[in-house]
Amino acid sequence: MSSSDDTSHGSNDKLVYMANQIGTFFKAQDRNTASANIAEHITKFWDPRMRRAIVAHLDAGGAGLDPAARQAVETLRPRP
Repeated sequence: MSSSDDTSHGSNDKLVYMANQIGTFFKAQDRNTASANIAEHITKFWDPRMRRAIVAHLDAGGAGLDPAARQAVETLRPRP
């Protein structure tokens, strides 16, 4: 596995951690509002490769994602 493989287990763990940390910031909000804010933050500040990797992680089961972060990542899926 190359160091540029952004679907590696370690990378996914870090992305899940980061998404959950963003969710912690918005925890006082209801889940739908928090989820929208998490998705907005990820869209604005994450590199496209990171966004693709977290969506791929969700598609593979999304292990470790908190409910609001999971809901946010679901909205990041590309639209057909």
